[in-house]
Amino acid sequence: MSKNYHIAVLPGDGIGPEVMNQAMKVLEAVRHRFDMRITTSQYDVGGIAIDRQGTPLPQATVEGCEQADAILFGSVGGPKWEHLPPAGQPERGALLPLRKHFKLFSNLRPAKLYQGLEEFCPLRADIAANGFDILCVRELTGGIYFGQPKGREGSGQHEKSV
Repeated sequence: MSKNYHIAVLPGDGIGPEVMNQAMKVLEAVRHRFDMRITTSQYDVGGIAIDRQGTPLPQATVEGCEQADAILFGSVGGPKWEHLPPAGQPERGALLPLRKHFKLFSNLRPAKLYQGLEEFCPLRADIAANGFDILCVRELTGGIYFGQPKGREGSGQHEKSV
């Protein structure tokens, strides 16, 4: 007997819903190909959550994600919400708290150049000729993401945050 999997789907904003529509088609194909039992529940996050519920990360979204086996996340943010205070913007008000809550340390960014596509690669021809298959691990839990500036030093072009 196969296990049931439940996925929290968070389309978000901008290109997120469009990407999520395609991701759901892939998920449906996986479900049929491997005869898997997969259910999904969709939740608001980011700007759409601000518009509908007044907050970028509704408690129902967090609870839905906690109860799920996996989270399928689209994207958040956009010009419509840039006027909001930083803590209330979709990125800082939803994405970063989700990462912190679920202790998501990194994201994986694969890059692969397939044979026959070398001419479209912006890298030097000698590098592109051999192709490449790399995986960048991007740390998500410190520094610029969660650090709070202590103040500013200097002025003009020499001003910096500390």
